[in-house]
Amino acid sequence: MKPTTEILVNISKNSSKNKNEIFTRLYRYMLRPDLYFVAYKNLYANQGAATQGVHDDTADGFSKEKIERIIKSLADESYQPKPVRRTYIQKKGNSKKLRPLGIPTFTDKLVQEVLRMILEAVYEPIFSKYSHGFRPERSCHTALNSIKKEFTGVTWFVEGDIKGCFDNINHNVLVNIIDRKIKDQRLIQLVWKFLRAGYMEN
Repeated sequence: MKPTTEILVNISKNSSKNKNEIFTRLYRYMLRPDLYFVAYKNLYANQGAATQGVHDDTADGFSKEKIERIIKSLADESYQPKPVRRTYIQKKGNSKKLRPLGIPTFTDKLVQEVLRMILEAVYEPIFSKYSHGFRPERSCHTALNSIKKEFTGVTWFVEGDIKGCFDNINHNVLVNIIDRKIKDQRLIQLVWKFLRAGYMEN
């Protein structure tokens, strides 16, 4: 069987060649065990992997049996994400302001990472070259390099911030945008499950 990562590379190439291509059978890749090992590797490198969500499910409990249980629940669509544990951290540059941070359980992080890899294969090739946030091999530094080369006549830059951006994104609009390129109701339903999972405080 071809590794799922190779399949995702091909999906990415197809998306790049044909910006209007519609993808219909992506959920099946959520059921491929090899992606979960890649997802685990990606997450374990992150310092927050061992941080607990609403219960004691962390990266330390990772195993082949755990993957099998996750895949079984995704296959029969009984999988239900847990609410994230909400905590507050200080905003950079302003010690008085706090911003909310949602910490999922490790199982949910794992499923989200697999979902992210699939969505990234579809969407990364069609994003604007001027978009640098939260993308592979892009960052504030690549944005600054782009500005240095291309924005030679600019004198002023204005920084803007949308207050409570992620709290106020319209979920229906978001899912409708995804639905334009991905016609796979099982995958769309999984996205809805995460959007509706909610959060718990204290």
